[in-house]
Amino acid sequence: MTDKAAAGTADTAGTTDRAGTTDRAGAENAPDATDTNGTAGTATATGAADATDPTGAMRMNSAGAADGAQSSDRAGGAGAASSPGRRLISVDMARAIAVFAMFAAHIGPPAKPEGAGHLLVAFDGRAPAIFTLIAGLSLTLSRGGARPRPGPPPAGAWRSTLIRCAVLAALGLALTELRSGIAVILTFFALYFLAAEPLARLGTRALTAVAAVSVVAGPVLSYVLGPFFGYRVVGRGRYPGFEAVTSWSGFTDALDTLLLSGAYPWLTYFPYVVVGMALGRLVDLRRPGAARRLLGWGALATLAGHGLSALALGPGGGREVLLRAIAQSHAYAVNTPDPVQAVLNRQAGAIPSTSWAWLLVDGPYSQTPFETVANIGASLLLLGLAVAVCRSTVLAALLRPLAVVGTMGLSVYAVHVVARAELHPHHGWPALGAFCGVSLVACAVWAFVFRSTPLKRGPLEWALHALMPRATGPAAGRSRRP
Repeated sequence: MTDKAAAGTADTAGTTDRAGTTDRAGAENAPDATDTNGTAGTATATGAADATDPTGAMRMNSAGAADGAQSSDRAGGAGAASSPGRRLISVDMARAIAVFAMFAAHIGPPAKPEGAGHLLVAFDGRAPAIFTLIAGLSLTLSRGGARPRPGPPPAGAWRSTLIRCAVLAALGLALTELRSGIAVILTFFALYFLAAEPLARLGTRALTAVAAVSVVAGPVLSYVLGPFFGYRVVGRGRYPGFEAVTSWSGFTDALDTLLLSGAYPWLTYFPYVVVGMALGRLVDLRRPGAARRLLGWGALATLAGHGLSALALGPGGGREVLLRAIAQSHAYAVNTPDPVQAVLNRQAGAIPSTSWAWLLVDGPYSQTPFETVANIGASLLLLGLAVAVCRSTVLAALLRPLAVVGTMGLSVYAVHVVARAELHPHHGWPALGAFCGVSLVACAVWAFVFRSTPLKRGPLEWALHALMPRATGPAAGRSRRP
């Protein structure tokens, strides 16, 4: 994204740099997602999903509960039969690609439609959305996926959720205080998972309906509520720091940030979580036809999001309405090459509440219904390609190092924030290549060295899992192998 002049509470320079925000010096900096981390659930030794680690690394337990998904990708393939203790590496692979898209946003060159820059343009603004959608998918997979485990949740499920959210929030606040210029998404993720817990108990039809409604309702509510909280013209894109827990005013301001005005507010980013949760119920990634369904749905959603927006802004006259609104409320943007984008840049990606026509745009980080639909489509396309690739034993083996990065998303994310804060790398292809290469090698070495220990899942992933209490009760021992 770009370093925007956003009202970031944790960035004294007032700029945000996120896997979903921009460094409007031309280079993307974002997720979420993904600054996002692609959170997923882990299952306890008793069979209950007790921890959601932002890497999506869910493990099979001794009772046969889901490990990172409905089970395995045989020979690395997603769509093969179940095999206890194996991961859906297609999901890990998609998450790793989102990690690298985040790197591109934070330390890569500007996303321009020329040469290799076309790839950056394709992922512009999508990293946080992909991470967040995969987080919801992994949450559902940890509970049985397309065949959810029956019965009430195990005792202690809410306690585990609260602990998990508290840890993620604390880590997010700590990383924010490094002043890396990255709008850290982990604190937002804590709220997402807290809100996802009751939805995880809905039936498939109800969950799918909530997902569909939220895609439109979230952005619309954000637009409607903006003026009541002082964000009619500008003021979005913030993210909370330690002041959220050191004073009452800081706490209330953090709630505003997390729900409405932040870089990844609950209203406009939580729909990705719900869509991911519904996707986990609707598609069994082990089935041979899963890739075709994901690719078909993804292509349809991407075309619908971008195509309908183009029609509404062009033949529908939406852009003319926006230009009039800009002349009245955003005079600074009138004489810029692209007045609409200039306004969005000042909003840190969110739309202002000066005209309903803003809801018709589909630009990166605009957080509108059309952009949300298009980002969902891109996420499904990426997952579909990953599932298709993993059907090949040879390709799955060759891409295994990429999937390993996906299993350690939280650790990789945290380290990259620290590296950005301490090393201050210059934006460009060399820095992007170095970050990606070091991540691949470091994760592979870590996984090899600790292959026979719980630490193999990644240092922060292991720590988060270790903090989770063991679930008890009848549901804990009644897990069903998916």
